[in-house]
Amino acid sequence: MNKRVASKYLHILLSDFCKAIEFELIVKKLWAEITPLARNEWICSVISAKKDETMKRRITAGLDKIRKGIRRPCCWAGCPHQ
Repeated sequence: MNKRVASKYLHILLSDFCKAIEFELIVKKLWAEITPLARNEWICSVISAKKDETMKRRITAGLDKIRKGIRRPCCWAGCPHQ
């Protein structure tokens, strides 16, 4: 990951999200093409969910948006960890 992204706010990719990204070649390719900051925002949008079912729903929706070429999560308040 790019060292210019503040390491204090880097998020760890959940295994469920990682497996879903790895499962689809197109999503994996697009994931690799987005910036480290954008990947961090996608991860944060998933892990900031309070319930497991919300997290799973965000993974599914996020993958669909990434497939469509959307590079950052929209309609998301931003990283609550800052």
